[in-house]
Amino acid sequence: MHKRQKPARGSGRLDKQTVLLLIVNGLLITANALSGTFLGVYIWKASNNFLLLGWFTLLTYVFMALTFWIAGNGVKEGNKMVFLRLGIGVSAVFYSIVLLLGKSAFHYVWLLGIVQGLAIGFFWLAFNVIYFEVTNAGNRDRFNGLAGGIGSIAGMIAPWCSGYLISRMTGESGYRIVFMISLGIFVIGIGVSFLLHNRKTEGNYDWLMPLRILKKRQTPWRPVFGALAAQGLRESVFGVMIGLLVYIQTGSELSVGNFALITSTVAFISFYATGKWLKPIWRRRGMLIGTIVMTAVIVPFFFGVSYATLLTFGIGAALFIPLYTIPMTSAVFDLIGMDEDSARERVEYVVMRELALNAGRIAGMVIFIVTLYFSRAPLVINGMLLVVGSSPLLSWMFMRNRLVPQQK
Repeated sequence: MHKRQKPARGSGRLDKQTVLLLIVNGLLITANALSGTFLGVYIWKASNNFLLLGWFTLLTYVFMALTFWIAGNGVKEGNKMVFLRLGIGVSAVFYSIVLLLGKSAFHYVWLLGIVQGLAIGFFWLAFNVIYFEVTNAGNRDRFNGLAGGIGSIAGMIAPWCSGYLISRMTGESGYRIVFMISLGIFVIGIGVSFLLHNRKTEGNYDWLMPLRILKKRQTPWRPVFGALAAQGLRESVFGVMIGLLVYIQTGSELSVGNFALITSTVAFISFYATGKWLKPIWRRRGMLIGTIVMTAVIVPFFFGVSYATLLTFGIGAALFIPLYTIPMTSAVFDLIGMDEDSARERVEYVVMRELALNAGRIAGMVIFIVTLYFSRAPLVINGMLLVVGSSPLLSWMFMRNRLVPQQK
């Protein structure tokens, strides 16, 4: 069994294993940024149906949540690296199915939603457990900042390249090439993952621990669960809507790529700066500022949705979202590692974290589908976006006491 080689507690240094984990994460994000950015556009162009896209996303989140809970047993009692590679491999299978189905893919959104949910669930459960094992309270903000920066670089380059290819090629050729490139990157990601060490976890998987923990009145996990659910609420709706709205407003995949390039450039700078300079003592104030601005940038939509208002939203959100996500992520994983007993049950706590996020994502998609079912009037949709988009304020309210560094 490999010894846990990690920096001393309080150190901001990253070792070889954390760097390898960043590379694996970067490869997966790049592959998904190449193809995933345009998957919603691809399905919408074929079906011209927002509700169909909503059902696809809802199925993804439902099966993601089920995968987290069920696969937790294998991650704790088996080899978590197998599940990390399985997540990457099933992602490759997902895009292979899209390639095989072509224009008829939208007829099989149920199948695509299930497969994507499995892929994301396997990968992120294993990734988050490994992330906890190779980082500590002193370097998590730095790791999260670098991970966000890498994701932003991928978001800058990959969607623009995809948009350029798709816009320059006829028919489905551009989409097919982009999906095939993603397959190749997934294979590389599996190869790099073999350099990561598998750290053995102790004990048996406790299937019902999340429910038992949440039943306790004084547990800090109750407000944390609410904060994570609020985070997931925003992620689900805005993850579906923004890129698609850019395409609808411009009719151009290249414009979607340009939008991603601009907003990801801003996010890269912000993630780097936040990861480098945000200290644990500043988490509470920083997160409050981030949540307020992230809500405020939705207001211009009420004056008309255009490429300009979408870009204003995108830049504002990209600039301030690191102040929201970095404190949230670091504080939650600090809570998991607060003592030895908690650290031994890290798999169950990671599962609980992901179940909370997916509870919010599922709720967000239900709100999205129900809203569109009853009305597609711009005022109604904008109102829905404002309500859902203000959910980070709930996250801050739930988390504000956890964002203060705990005395040892």
